[in-house]
Amino acid sequence: MAATPREIRLTEERRCLDVIWEDGMASRLTAATLRAHSRSAETVRAGIDGLPPALPHDIAITDVVPVGAYAVNLVFSDGHDRGIFPWSYLRALGDDTSPCATDRAAA
Repeated sequence: MAATPREIRLTEERRCLDVIWEDGMASRLTAATLRAHSRSAETVRAGIDGLPPALPHDIAITDVVPVGAYAVNLVFSDGHDRGIFPWSYLRALGDDTSPCATDRAAA
């Protein structure tokens, strides 16, 4: 069964997204991580071209919009609003064994 969040909330300063999953696991994802790993066409193309995302140091999440019963669309302070994060992808980004977690630890 796919992971489903029980609760999603932004931290007060909007720099992190906290997700409590149905199985009890908790994930805290930074706005920078989420923005850099957005699966929007723009971000995917930049990755194909080998270009790192140009992110402001103070990137924040300005809105969390539900997409059906399977995902959220995150809106960022730099105006980016094209990334849809399905639950399985959001869970993988928050999993300490995922490649994204390794990238975050190395940064």
